[in-house]
Amino acid sequence: MTTPPPATGTGEHSATTRDELPATMRAWRLHEWGSRPTLDRVPVPRPGPGEVLLKVDAAGLCHSDLHIMDSPEGRLPYTLPFTLGHEVVGTVVAVGDRAEEHWLGLTCAVHGVWSCGECRKCRSGRDNYCVRLDGAIGGGIGLDGGLADYILVPSARHLVGVDPTAGTALAPLTDAGLTAFHAVDSQPVDVAGAVVVVIGIGGLGHLALQVVRSRSPEVVVAVDPRRGARDLATELGADHAVASVAEAVDLVARLSGDTGADLVFDFVGVQDTVTAGARMLATGGGLTVVGSAGGSLTVDKQGSVPRGWRVAAPFWGPHADLAAVLGLAADGEIASVVEERTMDEVPAAYEDLRRGRASGRLVVVPGRDPSAA
Repeated sequence: MTTPPPATGTGEHSATTRDELPATMRAWRLHEWGSRPTLDRVPVPRPGPGEVLLKVDAAGLCHSDLHIMDSPEGRLPYTLPFTLGHEVVGTVVAVGDRAEEHWLGLTCAVHGVWSCGECRKCRSGRDNYCVRLDGAIGGGIGLDGGLADYILVPSARHLVGVDPTAGTALAPLTDAGLTAFHAVDSQPVDVAGAVVVVIGIGGLGHLALQVVRSRSPEVVVAVDPRRGARDLATELGADHAVASVAEAVDLVARLSGDTGADLVFDFVGVQDTVTAGARMLATGGGLTVVGSAGGSLTVDKQGSVPRGWRVAAPFWGPHADLAAVLGLAADGEIASVVEERTMDEVPAAYEDLRRGRASGRLVVVPGRDPSAA
């Protein structure tokens, strides 16, 4: 990762550019709830004090985008229109004051939670749970994101410098990788020596599996109905890969001598997976539900789940964890499986995502030549 030198500027406004910025840019923007985004031509933003402008190198597509598009009016506290895209890597091309000039020319990953930086959660390093974020979360989630040629970020503290040769695979790490990492860390149960189940080997699950594998578990069971996903899980280090949670319940019972799994990570979140995840737990075990497909779980102290149960539903991850995830990627410990698309291919890419036709994460490269797609 690249670490910028300390700021030495005066802080006065002095919008600085490496090259002359164009007047307008392409951006995929959502104008109506329950609809698809449209490719608009909008002004290239100019950074004000404290802000930084990045030329987008890569923007990941996420199932969260589909949830936003499909939401009925009034469900989400966001104001339309805004540009989608919350998994972003780009190069800083302009800053809003001299204090930020040392960022110019650096390639950076963007932390997607644009927290206040001042509340008690932010001060404690848990900025993904910023108490002042009661509406829009960040770029692509209520505010203009990176599914465009440029993205304006409100503060350089939301950036993490990265190796510019690392390629487009870093973009999904800003959400899928960070969320997976934070999910594994959300339970106090140590992965080392544990029986671990990972349900759903998709965009997040295949990254969580790599994080788990790097921490020396006793055994890892992957669950996914798709043969290709199970094959990927095996390639990434899963000891066993099964097609259903019912199979997983039986397998965990055999592998653990009927004592259960220490950790279950559910990246699907339908009723069957949530129910089975709780059923598989050992005493003192932890269930982490990341998938948001509508499953629910009632817990109590009367034995419905094993004694000492822990249930977590973590959200994204803090800025510090993003730096850790990118460090793992730089060390070759984790890597995203990606498919690149052009800006013109965004509608088809979202449809592939919706239909489960994507292998790994879909990444849009605004500068990619459509004729080379």
